[in-house]
Parts: sequence; C-alpha cells; structure tokens
Amino acid sequence: MTGSRVVAESVSRGHHVTAVFRRTPPDFSHPDVEVVLGDVTDTGHMRAVFGGVDAVVGATRPAPGAEDTVAATVTALLDAAAGKRVLVVGGAGPLRSPSGGLVIDDPAFVPAAWRAIASASMSQLRACETHAGDWVYLSPPAMLEPGVRTGNYRRGTTTILTAEDGSSGISAEDLAVAIVDELENPSRDRHFTVAY
Repeated sequence: MTGSRVVAESVSRGHHVTAVFRRTPPDFSHPDVEVVLGDVTDTGHMRAVFGGVDAVVGATRPAPGAEDTVAATVTALLDAAAGKRVLVVGGAGPLRSPSGGLVIDDPAFVPAAWRAIASASMSQLRACETHAGDWVYLSPPAMLEPGVRTGNYRRGTTTILTAEDGSSGISAEDLAVAIVDELENPSRDRHFTVAY
C-alpha cells in the first residue's frame, strides 16, 4: 500500500523510480518506473539494484505470523544500501504516547490484534539504531489507510501526533507526500512521525 503510493508521488515530482517487488509486480506503465523482482534479504542482488539510486525507501511489511523477521529484513536492507540514504517506513509502536509510556502499550492506539506488528516495529527500530548506515525511521500514525492526497500533514519526532478528538491518522497518499518530502529535503531527525 505505501510503496505503490511512494512510486506514484515520486514520479509525479519528476523522479525516476526503481520499484522492487517480492512477488508479481503491479503494472507501472510509466517510462520513469523500472520494475524489478527481488527479495531484500538477497543482499548481493539488492546491492546491485541499489547501485544507481540516490536513496532507498523500505516499505516492507511482514506477513501475519512472520513479524519476527523484520529486524533481519531491515538489517539486510541497510547492508544492501551500502551508504545510500534509507528511509524505513516502520510502525507507530516505538512512539511516545500522550498518556505516558509508549504507543505499543497504549490500547487506545494499539488494540490486542495489532500487538504483534507493533512489537515488530520496536525490533525494526532497534535494528536500525544498531546499524551504521545512513537511515531515517518514519513511524506512521496509529491509523494508515488508503485515501485522498491532500498534500497536507503535520510532522513530529518521537511522540505520536493526535487530532483534537485523540485520533491519529493519515492517508497512505499523504504519507507518501511526507516520505518524498523527506527524501528531497532531508532533516536531521533519525526518527520522525507524521499525521493530520
């Protein structure tokens, strides 16, 4: 969901994109999109794919039940990027909650059914923090769904952003806007979040 929107947003701004898919890719019939099949854990292949790029967006999500693979996956991605800027789209779990503590422990943002993926985002961020690569970690808000591109969002650092009603969300389209904004104009933040 996020990756395809990052491709669309990037191309709309005049960037050439190499889109990597684990399985059969969707049809991106655009001259500025090169589609490649690949598995991020195949570091040698991915290093070759990343050889001609300026930056990498890691927007992979494990299948249900495979959440324990995220740390190894992000480490392989950072290894393959070999010095390229990598923006990792993670999860909201590691953010601070307005009620104190972390979002992962706040049922207002992480119901029991989401606990495994929220826990995976904790492991993913820890793997980034121990890697010497040039990475930035984006924690989306609690709710990320397909929607409309407005081009508007608020940016924060390590505390979840909420609306007046306490909700925390953004469309996948506007998350892509924030991702491409960060790639075009990198901040000094290693961990940031966005929301409406």
